Amino acid sequence: MTDELLVVRCQLGEREAFAELVGVWNDPVWAYVRRMIGPSQADDVAQEVWLAVVRGLPRLREPGRFAPWLFTIARRAVANRLREEYGRPEVLVEEERASADPADGLVDRAELLTGLSELPVREREILVLFHLEDLSLEDCAEVCAIPVGTVKSRLSRARRMLRDHLTEKGHPR
Repeated sequence: MTDELLVVRCQLGEREAFAELVGVWNDPVWAYVRRMIGPSQADDVAQEVWLAVVRGLPRLREPGRFAPWLFTIARRAVANRLREEYGRPEVLVEEERASADPADGLVDRAELLTGLSELPVREREILVLFHLEDLSLEDCAEVCAIPVGTVKSRLSRARRMLRDHLTEKGHPR
């Protein structure tokens, strides 16, 4: 069943349709939130997103544009949480170095995730939306409320920064 049809059914008050919609979109929303703010807060923020969806779904005028609308809500929830975090005093935590792991694939993935988490929020967001959530450039622009050209430049900068980080850590290009 298409998202558009599920949204219309939700707007008509069908609880089963909302459960289906959550079933389809909960993992992508949670993954986006986790990649933006980390796993420790992902559950809470994802729940905030779904509460906002419940409140806003009756007012959604274009059910066919559900995905960009949903990620716009997720983006706002992430921004609100980051704003709260930046407002708190910084606490320094000593990093623990992991011992050499024979599973190179896991190490590479961990380094990739570390590199992603070290990107500035704007670049990380575009990279996550475009490459990991498979949104189009136009949908990324709509979610972030910026022109498509800005999406392209941030995406290019994010790729370069991530590549530089991985190269610095000893990974070939």
